Amino acid sequence: MKNSSKGPGRAVWFTGLPGSGKSSISRKVFQRLKDQGVDAVYLQMDQRRKVYFPNPSYSAEERSEAYRKFALEGASLADKGYFVIMDATAPEKSMRDMARRLITDFAEIHIHCSLETAMQREGQRPQGLVMADLYARALERKKTGKDFPGLGQVIGVDVDFERDPNAELTIDNEDLSLDEAVDQALNFVTANFTAY
Repeated sequence: MKNSSKGPGRAVWFTGLPGSGKSSISRKVFQRLKDQGVDAVYLQMDQRRKVYFPNPSYSAEERSEAYRKFALEGASLADKGYFVIMDATAPEKSMRDMARRLITDFAEIHIHCSLETAMQREGQRPQGLVMADLYARALERKKTGKDFPGLGQVIGVDVDFERDPNAELTIDNEDLSLDEAVDQALNFVTANFTAY
C-alpha cells in the first residue's frame, strides 16, 4: 500500500470466494465509515456487472472486461475524492492489480474461509443479485453436464481463486462473528488510512 495522504485516490478492495462474507463485511465497513462522516462510496461487482452488461453471458472474456471496467470505475471515483469500498471476488490477481496500479492509496482485504464453509454460507442465502445455490448448481453441472441457464463459471468450482500473498490484510472468517470481522477491517482502515 502506498503512503496515505489527504486528497483523492483511496480505495479498499474486499475480495474472497463467493460466500466468504466479503459483501456482509464490506457493507458494514462502508456504513460505519459513512456514520463517521467519511465521504465513502460502495462499489459492488454483482450490481455493477448488470450495468456494464445488461444481458450478461458470464463468459471468461466478459468477466475480464467487467473487472477492467470495475477497476476503472473505482479509480475514477477515488480520483474525485471518495473513499471507495470495492466488493468483488476478482478471481485473478491481475484484476485486482489493475486497480492497485490506478489508485493512489489502495489496499486489498482478503476475506478467507474454506471452500466448504463458503459453500455452506452461499447455499443459505436467498436469490438476489446473484443466482442462489451457485456452488450446488456448479457441482451438479460438473458431475452430470446439466445446463443451468445464466450460470457462468463459478469461482472455487470451475475457476480457481488466485490469492495475493501480499494482500495488505487477510481476515480468517471461518469462525468469526460479523462484528468481529468488521472490527478487524475497520481497525486496519483506521491504522492505514489515517487521513480519510
